[in-house]
Amino acid sequence: MTRLKAGSRHAVRFSLNGKPVEGEAEPRMLLSDFLRHQLGATGTHVGCEHGVCGACTVIVDGMLTRSCLTLAAQVDGCELRTVEGLAPSADRLGVLQQVFRRNHALQCGFCTAGILMSLDHYLAKNPAPTEAEIRDLLSGHICRCTGYTPIIKAALEAAAELTSAKKETSDA
Repeated sequence: MTRLKAGSRHAVRFSLNGKPVEGEAEPRMLLSDFLRHQLGATGTHVGCEHGVCGACTVIVDGMLTRSCLTLAAQVDGCELRTVEGLAPSADRLGVLQQVFRRNHALQCGFCTAGILMSLDHYLAKNPAPTEAEIRDLLSGHICRCTGYTPIIKAALEAAAELTSAKKETSDA
């Protein structure tokens, strides 16, 4: 890895939700701060800044990543997905977002972005999860408001909807 000079700003370029972006960051700038303050992608929340709460979860090159533990310079050349990339358009919610809304699976909303990113990643690989598997996934997220019950219900409902949509597409 290239050694970056402390105190200097360095170019950081990557794909954010399918669009090329760039900015400058000091070597120690966190990805969460870069997303929020340099790029204005404020959907990624910062909670504990220790990687424990999961609020800052994003997807980097297909891997779940805590953006509060990742340096902005580390994602140069990568593909990132944030909660802003879940909706198919500015005026429509994605399936996960719709079921969260329908099931009242958020209250203050602080944890929601990270949970949605983890679920999106997980359901893409595991389209028919059990409640136990969803609970295990959610163990990496702290939600102080909902008690997790509506989140689990929404996740299972989203899995069923996504599976049904894939089946309809493949049968067509």
